[in-house]
Amino acid sequence: MTEILVVDDSKVMREMIVACLRAVEDFTFTHAASGLEAIEKLALKSFDLVVLDLNMPDIGGFEVIEFVRGQDKLKRLPILVVTTRGDEGSRSRALGAGASQFMTKPFTPDAILANVQSVLRQDAAGFHE
Repeated sequence: MTEILVVDDSKVMREMIVACLRAVEDFTFTHAASGLEAIEKLALKSFDLVVLDLNMPDIGGFEVIEFVRGQDKLKRLPILVVTTRGDEGSRSRALGAGASQFMTKPFTPDAILANVQSVLRQDAAGFHE
């Protein structure tokens, strides 16, 4: 099973992401409504991928990426950023901090599924830093 942590402060957005990815039978999902909750869940359980929003009220997505990359046991964990921030500065900052891939909202079900599968393939092939 592929364990995916979906992090977004919007419950509707978390549910939309999961609905788009449910087509893959071996994906299982854990939800986190904030950066702080994501960090807590990452400390307690192993995941194969994090789907992460940047805009959250407590600890933002950039800080979550920096936390993950600073932990020995998590530093290779793939992170797909899914955000409304479509500017090049946010994209560069997220990828520079260690995000595996970056996509903007709104998205199509096919696009998010393709990005998730791409990130997982890269990780399996050892391309992730």
